[in-house]
Amino acid sequence: MSLIKSISGIRGTIGGKPGEGLSPLDVVKFTAAYGTWLLRNNSENKKVVIGRDARISGEMVSNLVVSTLIGLGIDVVDLGLSTTPTVEIAVKAENAAGGIILTASHNPREWNALKLLNGEGEFISGADGAEVLDIAAKEDFNFVDVNKLGIYQTNDSYLQKHVDLIVNYPLVDVPAITKRNFKVVVDAVNSTGAIFVPAVLRALGVTDITVLFDEVNGKFGHNPEPLPENLTALSNEVNKSKADFGIAVDPDVDRLCFVCEDGSMFGEEYTLVAVADYILGQRKGNTVSNLSSTQALKDITLKHGGEYQPSAVGEVNVVTKMKAVNAVIGGEGNGGIIVPDFHYGRDALIGIGLFLSHLARSNKSIKALRNSYPDYFISKNKIELDKGVDVKQIFEKIQQKYKNQPINTEDGLKIEFDKDWVHLRTSNTEPIIRIYSESQNETTADNIAKRIMQDIREFMI
Repeated sequence: MSLIKSISGIRGTIGGKPGEGLSPLDVVKFTAAYGTWLLRNNSENKKVVIGRDARISGEMVSNLVVSTLIGLGIDVVDLGLSTTPTVEIAVKAENAAGGIILTASHNPREWNALKLLNGEGEFISGADGAEVLDIAAKEDFNFVDVNKLGIYQTNDSYLQKHVDLIVNYPLVDVPAITKRNFKVVVDAVNSTGAIFVPAVLRALGVTDITVLFDEVNGKFGHNPEPLPENLTALSNEVNKSKADFGIAVDPDVDRLCFVCEDGSMFGEEYTLVAVADYILGQRKGNTVSNLSSTQALKDITLKHGGEYQPSAVGEVNVVTKMKAVNAVIGGEGNGGIIVPDFHYGRDALIGIGLFLSHLARSNKSIKALRNSYPDYFISKNKIELDKGVDVKQIFEKIQQKYKNQPINTEDGLKIEFDKDWVHLRTSNTEPIIRIYSESQNETTADNIAKRIMQDIREFMI
């Protein structure tokens, strides 16, 4: 069993003893702590928006969250089966105090989580999260009497509202997309992408749509993280059906990647690169991505006359840096697109609208578009952590070993080797160390990662 408390929310495996997994008692405790924190910061606004992906545990967790919030005297607007970006948009549109998204993103089906939003529909800051955790640890919350219980209502209008915002966004070119008459295959991984992605595609003028893993039951047909090794069915179907491209999203639809017409991967790192290229071609400005993302974004940004800035990993960190440098586009190399004048959150749906606009206007195939960008290879690896492992000590030993190389310790440890780099950090979402390395040569990237992973294993002993 696992329970992880971080800037990415309260995340854990369902069941087990309280405090060791995401048990019903933990759901109630952390929801109560969050609701109490909201009320202390704004006692006048007692409205919270919630929504969930299609996880098997989703309905159970939702019922616990709703009842807890109502018990605090908070009114709940429940979007039901939804997406992370849709809930973020709804929080602001509803003038709510905050929101909770019930999803563990890319984690397997035994996981679920509470993603916590502020009144802007953005993830709460690290400092705010620390306050919530302190309230939870002290169980410092009081529930209201029967005459002051919150009000519960459902709202199923935000799918269409989200779609309308996308088709009306100035840089989304519906006529150009419609004219290309794209044939598309979608991997919806048995979650809400099966509802939302086809709706967006149809609104963009795409009519030839095949959806794989289309039953919205949370019984993920494959590992739900949209990585190449998990997208073989999508790749095969694109090739077999002679589709123009394939689209894959994660269970809560905030990550986006594409498959080329020959079944090869466009590369999740290059989703942001392509969208940034499109936006920067029409709006001059700066870009941001996290320290684990490809330097191809920096190359494209400099080409368009802008400045690139890296941030610590985590959506809230990317958003903070984007605001600081007034970025016109940003995100994360895991296929997370953040369009600031749309909303400050990773959104696969606006990403689809912008990517398809770029592809349609380019008059290229998706493979040709990918070939127009600089080639970098990222090797993405991880090492599982046993309880009690001193990660800080391991990182200190590695830093000492490579002390003659340029090192960044803003978020974990990033070491540069001429034009290559490796970034190692503990995950916000799993009990692991992530090791990402990049080079213009695939073998070199893999070898750098293997060398660092061997160092970690030696220092763990």
